[in-house]
Amino acid sequence: MSDSIKDLLLSVLKLGFTAFGGPAAAIAMMRQEFVLRRKWLTEDEFFDFMGISAIIPGPNATELVTHIGYKHAGWVGMILAGLCYIIPAMAIVMIFAWAYLQFGTLPALTGILYGIKPMVIAILISALIGMVKPRIKQSLGMAVSIIVFVGHVFGLGPVVLLLGGGVLYFLIQTIRKNINKNALLAVFLGSPMAIIAMSPNQIPFSLSRLFLVFLKAGAFMYGSGYVLLAFIEEDLVHRLGWLSNAQLLDAIAVGQVTPGPLATTATFVGYILGGIPAALLATLAMFLPGFIFVALTFPVLAYLRTYARLKSLLDGVNFAALGLMAGVTWNIGAEAIVDPLSGVIALIALFILWRNWLDAPWLILAGGVIGVIKAFVIR
Repeated sequence: MSDSIKDLLLSVLKLGFTAFGGPAAAIAMMRQEFVLRRKWLTEDEFFDFMGISAIIPGPNATELVTHIGYKHAGWVGMILAGLCYIIPAMAIVMIFAWAYLQFGTLPALTGILYGIKPMVIAILISALIGMVKPRIKQSLGMAVSIIVFVGHVFGLGPVVLLLGGGVLYFLIQTIRKNINKNALLAVFLGSPMAIIAMSPNQIPFSLSRLFLVFLKAGAFMYGSGYVLLAFIEEDLVHRLGWLSNAQLLDAIAVGQVTPGPLATTATFVGYILGGIPAALLATLAMFLPGFIFVALTFPVLAYLRTYARLKSLLDGVNFAALGLMAGVTWNIGAEAIVDPLSGVIALIALFILWRNWLDAPWLILAGGVIGVIKAFVIR
């Protein structure tokens, strides 16, 4: 193994074990490591990789590190960089999932989860506000987000909503200068999102179906790792009935408190549904599309970033992703805010995040401590 490959592996493994705080923190750490410390990339190259990772489906931070690996050592570097970033988080999440199944009924863990769940809701709301704030004046995009939110609440699937939102935004951006307001309203009402949702079916658990669920999520996950939650909720909670909303919240909490990509939530879900084989299969399905997209986009990076029509379509998908995030937060909020105390915890956590006093992992830890105190002290 060449020294350049060894250096790449060590750098990415370090990130995999220490990149707490979500994709924004991970991306900042990658810039520190690869641009400032090792000087493998220029600022412009890093910005290009960051931009293309944001406009292709899949976990952004994972795709960014695979782009860097591709640039540094070709195909081998791309694959090894991605694996070294994913595997540490996957292993840690599997340990959490094992403990969750072993001790999930103990009062201590019940208390921990009571305190953590409101923190998760606060983190989701904070992330949503952070993404909406710079886009709030883009009335068309915000309208698409609201339509997608309503569609999700009424049961439309995430694929329909993401694609429908992207197409709707693209069409209106293309023709808005040539039509009157009444015609514009007709485009909204006749949008591709006006599709009847699939009726739910109870289907027995199978590894092949689990693989397809997460493969679809990885292939259509735009905008943020939190969009994965919409796919889990739609397919595994509502359509298949394999997971409860409470388990979904617990999976989010584990994803928040562990390093690496939030999308290793797939590992946790796979483990609690079918043990180690399901955890490995769900993780593979979740990240496989990202590797494929990086391999396809790396050679045509400059072209994709300058193609205005594609950018308009993907902007629409990103606004749709915001609506999906809001819908998921709305749906699972009832599982977290169960009494006045949990509501107060969520509000205080939201204020702390707004003031930037603590990062998400520390809030999750604080929520666990509060939950234990409630379980054993406040009877």
